[in-house]
Amino acid sequence: MRYDEFLAQVRERGEYQNRAEAEEVTRAVLSVLASRITPVKAQELAAQLPGPLGPVVAEAGEDPAETYGVEQFCAHVAERTNARPRTAEWDASAVLSTLAEAVSGGELNQLLSQLPSGYAALFGKVELSR
Repeated sequence: MRYDEFLAQVRERGEYQNRAEAEEVTRAVLSVLASRITPVKAQELAAQLPGPLGPVVAEAGEDPAETYGVEQFCAHVAERTNARPRTAEWDASAVLSTLAEAVSGGELNQLLSQLPSGYAALFGKVELSR
């Protein structure tokens, strides 16, 4: 998936007013995700992301992985985007469901294996969140 396609999907799913808003939300969500996974996984994920999104994940994922659930994940997104927690959950879902389509199935499975099952719904994989 090309960078412009990725942002177009995020924009549509998140119902953002313009590309700049979709890009801002995408960078925030991916940065928080990168802080939640191991540095090795962040590098592997970064390698599959289009355009400038790879470096966003690679740089944010340099430190050891933090451990927190979906609620705290959304709180971190909310802090970065100055949004309410429910809006941040919407934002995370718009970005992560697009991410799920942009990377290989193996990469997605490895990524989800590092996260508690509650995260799967944010990736549009509700069936895995049970």
